[in-house]
Amino acid sequence: QVQLVESGGGLVQPGGSLRLSCVASKLSVSNYVMSWHRQAPGKERELVAAVTSAGSTLNYADSVKGRFTISRDNAKNTVNLQMNSLKPEDTAMYYCYAYRSYSGSHYWGKGTLVTVSS
Repeated sequence: QVQLVESGGGLVQPGGSLRLSCVASKLSVSNYVMSWHRQAPGKERELVAAVTSAGSTLNYADSVKGRFTISRDNAKNTVNLQMNSLKPEDTAMYYCYAYRSYSGSHYWGKGTLVTVSS
């Protein structure tokens, strides 16, 4: 059974940093478009950042450009999201997502909670 397991969330003060990780099992991240999404209370889920199977970064949400960096580690079968200069509006549940256009296969992780507050 395919699993995406996120970790690294927590409580951080404004201006701080966190590094989220998504470890995949029964799935090779090198074959999928991997992305991070987030959903704040009362809001719709939104794309934060995505990286192609070739490792080229697709895009970032305007709200995180210059602050967040997505990266892929094929050897560890992991996708990371480095988040710097965090703001209270970054508070949300962060989800890892894998999508393969060839087959239409897609999978969600269960999420990790990020809270930015003083």
